[in-house]
Amino acid sequence: MARVELVMPKMGESIMEATILKWRKQPGDRVELDEPVLDIATDKVDSEVPSPVEGVLAELLFKENDVVPINTPIAIIETEASAAQPAASPAVSQLSSNGNGAHSAPEPTAAQAPYVPAVAAEAPGKSGASGRFYSPLVRTIAKQEGIAQAELDAIAGSGQEGRVTKKDILAYVGNRSAAPAQPQQPAAQPAAPAPTPAAPAVSVSGNVEIVEMDRMRKLIADHMVMSKHTSAHVTSFVEADVTNLVNWRNRIKDQFKKKYGENITFTPIFVEAVARAIRDFPMINISVDGTRLIVKKDINIGMAAALPTGNLIVPVIKNADFLNLVGLTKQVNDLANRARLGQLKPDEIQGGTFTLTNVGTFGNVMGTPIINQPQVAIMATGAIRKKPAVLETEYGDVIAVRQMMFLSMSYDHRVVDGMLGGSFIRRVADYLEQFDPNRDI
Repeated sequence: MARVELVMPKMGESIMEATILKWRKQPGDRVELDEPVLDIATDKVDSEVPSPVEGVLAELLFKENDVVPINTPIAIIETEASAAQPAASPAVSQLSSNGNGAHSAPEPTAAQAPYVPAVAAEAPGKSGASGRFYSPLVRTIAKQEGIAQAELDAIAGSGQEGRVTKKDILAYVGNRSAAPAQPQQPAAQPAAPAPTPAAPAVSVSGNVEIVEMDRMRKLIADHMVMSKHTSAHVTSFVEADVTNLVNWRNRIKDQFKKKYGENITFTPIFVEAVARAIRDFPMINISVDGTRLIVKKDINIGMAAALPTGNLIVPVIKNADFLNLVGLTKQVNDLANRARLGQLKPDEIQGGTFTLTNVGTFGNVMGTPIINQPQVAIMATGAIRKKPAVLETEYGDVIAVRQMMFLSMSYDHRVVDGMLGGSFIRRVADYLEQFDPNRDI
């Protein structure tokens, strides 16, 4: 019988690990091709992992609630085919051919030996001087924070076999003093230990209730802290007169619903304006890899959607610049509805190149959003409100009641300067202000 490795799939561009929520199958159970074997979760979405082959589940390599790096074998499935060694599942078959595979298979033997995962098979990462494994994400955070190998080896890990997880290193960075830990000095010059600021004490006496964060909230918290540590955030603001846009939507929304069966909101109109502005300023549609800029040719707009739990998820509208307003409306409504029902697919929450969040939904006039890594910018649209505004006419300036809104955009000041960030958000406002009130649907 052949033994096929079921691996932890890659769930998004910035996702390097996932948590095993539940094993649907146990050793000895038969699994069909594409039948769900387990449920996993990342900081963006919960998903099922299907079987790449038909066979019998022979071995579980991790337990429920374990955090596992991507491309790591998590189970062994025995198939009817004849083989003398474990074979890579289709999900990672190409890894073994590029010289950077997660493991190397043992040499064939006459007798089938029981599968024992090698250290190199555990994740596409490296071990430190102490021999402890570190995932690529942990390595990246350590490099960005200037944490030396000796300092990294000293961090207490809460993962399997004492490994340092993303949560461990982010907690360490949060409590780390401004001065990095110094290497051990000779006995004649003892180094004083750097003071670690203590977390503020929280009183639990009196009329209080202690509520544990749910799993998604913990993951979101980690992702937000990581974003702040990664990017130099700065936010620009622009006020836009969207009177023509509001009047047009009020006039056509019933006709639009009758013709296309969709309710048209302001979100697809905002997405359309953002996509047009990205075409004008393509260097806002990038990500950073060390000292390299990765310029994305596809314009994939993520839209933050609120879940019934109060958490947020960001489904992505792929190739938004190729969709007309009807197509954008259908995409926005479909993704938002399925996000609330927990029915999004992994592919629908990854690959975003720019994010839009509508804080106006909650009555907020503006916000300072946190960048959705590995992107370099995120825009917030505020509530549309009637306000007095000065209009320039051929007869002179007049004061009129107009529909006004604020746009705010946070961007990574490492690679997006004020001129680019300010010009981009101004261009989005220009497209909204110049909206044709006579536009056909």
